[in-house]
Amino acid sequence: MFKKIKEWFHLERSLEEKKRLLIELEQTLNQKEQLVESIKLEAKASIQSELDLLVQQRVAADSKLSETMDNLSSVEKKVTKLTNAAKKFKADSVGIKTLIDKFPNAVNYDLIAEELSILESALGEGVLETLVQLNLHHQDSKLLKKEMTANNREITKLLKAYEGRYNTKANKTIYHLMVIGLKAELQNILHKLKYTNLTQMESEAKALIDKYLTICGEGNASILPTITKFLTELEPLFYNAIQIEYKYYVQKEKEKEEQRLIREQMKLEAEERRILEEEKKKLEKEAEKYQQELAKNRELLEKEADPEKRMALAERLEELTQQVNQLEEQKEEIVKRANGRAGYVYVISNLGSFGNQMFKVGMTRRLNPQDRIDELGNASVPFRFDIHAMVFSDNAVGLEQAIHERLAEKRVNKINLRKEFFYADVASLQELVQDIDPTVEFTTTLLAEEYRQSQSIQEEALHVV
Repeated sequence: MFKKIKEWFHLERSLEEKKRLLIELEQTLNQKEQLVESIKLEAKASIQSELDLLVQQRVAADSKLSETMDNLSSVEKKVTKLTNAAKKFKADSVGIKTLIDKFPNAVNYDLIAEELSILESALGEGVLETLVQLNLHHQDSKLLKKEMTANNREITKLLKAYEGRYNTKANKTIYHLMVIGLKAELQNILHKLKYTNLTQMESEAKALIDKYLTICGEGNASILPTITKFLTELEPLFYNAIQIEYKYYVQKEKEKEEQRLIREQMKLEAEERRILEEEKKKLEKEAEKYQQELAKNRELLEKEADPEKRMALAERLEELTQQVNQLEEQKEEIVKRANGRAGYVYVISNLGSFGNQMFKVGMTRRLNPQDRIDELGNASVPFRFDIHAMVFSDNAVGLEQAIHERLAEKRVNKINLRKEFFYADVASLQELVQDIDPTVEFTTTLLAEEYRQSQSIQEEALHVV
């Protein structure tokens, strides 16, 4: 019995072991099935991706093929057209050649040359002349037009001189095209030229020459030395053309400044007349007070019987009369200044502001010319002006103009004539002014007190530091 139980126990254990192994086997089989399914899915996705790519490539290939076929068809049509044209041209050429061979006198070469000459004349000064002529300002001035014509003549002379250096038709054609381009570019530069952009236009001219040199350097090396020499000789003629055109703008700017000068002078004269009129009114009020005092003293003199008092009143009347006469003289001087050309011509300097080689020569009608000098030394300059000469003249305007004319070449601002500053030294100015009027008192010392005191304070501060 015990033996059977033992056998049964072993059998049950064996069955449980087999059952466990069976379960493990089933799990393994399930994992393998899952792995196989996963591999199938990945393979299917990869195959589908490759298939999609192949389909896209096929579609693109079909599209390109269709485009190529269309292009091929178009090219075939063009080839056919060109072939037919070539056949016709060949037939025409053969016919013309046969005509010339059989009838050499049928073609009038002199007539062809004559027609070419007429065509060249119709183009202006030749085939190298630009077809479009821009409206440039030098054409409005007889003198500038003459200068530009002379400069263009030199350019034409240079072009013809270098044209003969090219023996092959190809090189000569390149040269002609370059010349036409250069002339057109020069016209464009001259057309863009203004009073304010001279330097920019000169830079553009230089850039133009450099560009053509670069193009030639990258092209036919055999003609580069000749082209380089040609452009080097052409460059100053281009600059000269720019300078001639620029003279027009300089002249126009001078005319504008002259008009501004006239307006400024009129404004200054009006202001000085206003100041003189105010001075005149003050003198009239002052004279009125003296006249009242005179009338009062005359009345007292008529009533006074005491000899001593009468004498004192007579002296007072004499004194008042002299003062009234002085006021009348001053009034006459004001009228003379306001209605005439009388005034003061001054020569002043400002060492701290402009150095010892720059002076201002101007004119004022003020009764007290120092008022005008003080105005000039206002907040626009850091220091007061020093006066070297103050010349009174019945024709101060003419005197000022005479000095300005003598100093014209030394004018600082040659465009804005309202800026009456000149480069000079004090000795030459003294000689010039006293040559015009030997009686003028001229101070040669540049005091510049404010400037020198400021320098001294600055030096002391530096020493302290």
